[in-house]
Amino acid sequence: MNRRITTIAFDADDTLWQNETFYRLTQERFTGLLAQHASPDHLHERLLAAERRNLGHYGFGIKGFMLSMIETAIEVTEERVPANVIREIIAAGQEMLAHPIELLPHAREAVEALAADHRVILVTKGDLLDQERKLAQSELGELFDAVEIVSDKTTPVYERIFRRHGDGPERALMVGNSLKSDVIPPIAAGGFGVHVPHGLTWALEHADPPDGHPRFFTLPDLGGLPALVDRLNGNFP
Repeated sequence: MNRRITTIAFDADDTLWQNETFYRLTQERFTGLLAQHASPDHLHERLLAAERRNLGHYGFGIKGFMLSMIETAIEVTEERVPANVIREIIAAGQEMLAHPIELLPHAREAVEALAADHRVILVTKGDLLDQERKLAQSELGELFDAVEIVSDKTTPVYERIFRRHGDGPERALMVGNSLKSDVIPPIAAGGFGVHVPHGLTWALEHADPPDGHPRFFTLPDLGGLPALVDRLNGNFP
């Protein structure tokens, strides 16, 4: 069969399993620790600014988030943050790193269905050890033909991945919850982008949807992905 799409790429965090939920819970804990020093809104603004500033130093992931919280705590307390607060921030980060995986609805079914007659790859960014841990706990690893853990998701990165593991961007589809990272760059590379929104999205991942683009699609969950791929491959009228 001459398929239009031969390679399916999946994002991991908040596409296959929960992730941002644990960041939000930890941020609430962080807010409580520093309640005497800053209002929640001010603290959130300072933390987001630190995260944005530190992306180039620490990359994406829990460890960078933890270091940004410590930096923010030092700033808002004018370098008088108690040692026990630093200890609590570190403990919160360690708990995030050890949290069990919670698969999102239809994650396994979608990957299994598409793996039957497509190349399926995982494309995720973040801390290498943490992403490897989550993939192992998810028990989805054996379904993927390749796993790419990258420092950032850009158009050139997708171009290289789709050529390395498939038949080029034109015959590849990427699915994920982030318009900025999972949809817009693969479309710019020449592929298809499928947005599966998550209820929570990190502020630094917000972007406007490429509405009207012929290779952009939105699904409410992963349950509809195999049927969408079938339609794009001409299997349905």
